[in-house]
Amino acid sequence: MSTKKDKFSSKDKLYMEIALKLAKSRYGHTGSNPSVGCVIVKNDKIISIGQTSFNGRPHAESNAIKNSTENLNGSIMYVTLEPCCHHGMTPPCTDLIIKSKISEVIYSVQDIDVRVKNKSFKILKSKKIKVKKGLLVNKVKNFYSTYFFNRKKKLPYVTGKIAVSKNNLIYSKLDKKITNIKADKFTHLLRYKSDSLMISYKTLNNDNPKLNCRLKGLKKYSPKRIILDNKLNTNIKSFIINSANKSNTFIFYNKANKSQILKFKKKGINLISSKIDNKGRFDIKILLKKLYKLNCRNLLIEGGDELTKYLLRNKIFNRFFLYESNKKLSKRSNYLNFNSLNLLRRKYKKKINLKLNLGKNKITLYKN
Repeated sequence: MSTKKDKFSSKDKLYMEIALKLAKSRYGHTGSNPSVGCVIVKNDKIISIGQTSFNGRPHAESNAIKNSTENLNGSIMYVTLEPCCHHGMTPPCTDLIIKSKISEVIYSVQDIDVRVKNKSFKILKSKKIKVKKGLLVNKVKNFYSTYFFNRKKKLPYVTGKIAVSKNNLIYSKLDKKITNIKADKFTHLLRYKSDSLMISYKTLNNDNPKLNCRLKGLKKYSPKRIILDNKLNTNIKSFIINSANKSNTFIFYNKANKSQILKFKKKGINLISSKIDNKGRFDIKILLKKLYKLNCRNLLIEGGDELTKYLLRNKIFNRFFLYESNKKLSKRSNYLNFNSLNLLRRKYKKKINLKLNLGKNKITLYKN
């Protein structure tokens, strides 16, 4: 007797695993749309694949259908998320599926978008297309946890990251390097998977960072730079300001004179006025709502101790990566301690030691 557990074959699982890998490879680069993977199979042979395009359009199903050089009549489509059925900036994927005469659609997870949720299932069934759902559901649901968070909360999914020396410093004027090259590569991977990266003007002025992804061949996928600077005290000669354009750099500020504002605008900076509290801090929840409207969905924050403490206390981070180095930094000149370590450990229920080949450095992931 068949059960729900065995309604999918080992081959079905293999094809969905491939679709999931396609979705994962485009994560963080599909704008306001979720990253989806799609595989089309005919006579037990993969005849086409597709994934959501950069910036979100066309969708994975559309790309897979267009990529096929074979007749799709009688084929099976495996897709990680329920296909769309609404008219937006692109035609519904259900229309393309019906038109191509695909005979069966297997998708893993039901979309939570009210324009789609369970509607595509009914539309495809009404056209005599066999539809199954739930294949690798737990694995794929885990992948879409950030997308579900975005849709439900209308906020970006926020990742925190900080590097700490053996003697608990996050900055030393005489010895700025904390982690090794292997740990640095993980940071650049996080940047590649994030569409935006936030720091304070203090971090910018201290470190003059580039905030880009420096993995080979991936520099063009660097995140947008978000700077918190309530009085526009950012160094106008910094790398970030001199490499800015209208689409890659945003500064949140509160008060500044006209000449300051003009200087930054001439550099191509997007200036966004926002409220501060009586301690001179931005209301981070208002900022996150504004960033969501700017299509920010995966935000990485590389803050210092002060910003990290404020965000931890306000429960802003969805997850946090703590880098710990075996290296001691110099205290002979200006330096900064990481005073929020105990706060970080108290705030999170899950602590995962990432098993990465980082030499004498280690990275711990904290999650709720």
